[in-house]
Amino acid sequence: MIGNDWDEKLKSVFDSDGFKRFMKVIDKEYKTKTIYPEYDNIFNALKNSPYKNVKVVIVGQDPYHGKDEAHGLSFSVRKGIKKPPSLVNIFTELEKDLRITPPVDGDLTKWTKEGVLLLNSVLTVEKDKAASHKDIGWQRLTDYIIKLINQKEEPVVFILWGNFARSKKIFITNKNHLVIESTHPSPFSAYSGFFGSKPFSKTNNFLKKNNIKEIDWKL
Repeated sequence: MIGNDWDEKLKSVFDSDGFKRFMKVIDKEYKTKTIYPEYDNIFNALKNSPYKNVKVVIVGQDPYHGKDEAHGLSFSVRKGIKKPPSLVNIFTELEKDLRITPPVDGDLTKWTKEGVLLLNSVLTVEKDKAASHKDIGWQRLTDYIIKLINQKEEPVVFILWGNFARSKKIFITNKNHLVIESTHPSPFSAYSGFFGSKPFSKTNNFLKKNNIKEIDWKL
């Protein structure tokens, strides 16, 4: 399904009757409603970030629900699409933290090539209905993915923005890893702890300390 080492890591899940039944529900949603991202992009986060390459995980809640925005990576939008407010704030913090000029587009695909897994907890959403698939069953899979990454011996940075992402902290028990958490970059909470939290430099300082190549955050 994925095309890299995630297929082996998740083989028991993908082969299970429960997951096959779940995907039939997802298939029906796509056939009867307008669902984002495009079907072929549901697993883009895993396709772009093989398990062996994951150095950083940025946990999102669910895909953007506006037309042409979501493409399977948390907080990212396609090239040419207006940047959502949360993403604008992420770029603002990036500039303050590392003096990186905000990019024209909001496509974060380059980060995935650096070893950043941009994982939404819920992988699909109905058009114009935020969190419409939050109870459909995706979190069984994505929580398991976080648990698998927690098992890595190599140090990993988990970036948790907002209460929803921070609720996943219970799965990160390996003392080799670093958890960076703050309020969400949304305009409603960015000034309550996100701005000034320096997640990008903290990530690179940790990776450098552990003799791991730092992330090139420039887009």
